[in-house]
Amino acid sequence: MPALTIKNIPDELYDHLKVSAQVHHRSINSELIYCLETSLLPRKAQPQELLAAARALRQQVRAKRISVKEIDAAKNEGRQ
Repeated sequence: MPALTIKNIPDELYDHLKVSAQVHHRSINSELIYCLETSLLPRKAQPQELLAAARALRQQVRAKRISVKEIDAAKNEGRQ
């Protein structure tokens, strides 16, 4: 497995990493690997997360509901 040395980490960033590692009961090395994995590797979204995000967006939009009849009329508009 490759090894990586990180130099010149700003004190504030290191302090945040150290606290995060303690909170998650991980070593600083393990916490750093976790942070890199979550920010760099693609993650398959769970259906529940997508549904929650869609519902949150829907709450932000207060648009009038459109009926099937109105949708059909809009599709046929200008076709004649």
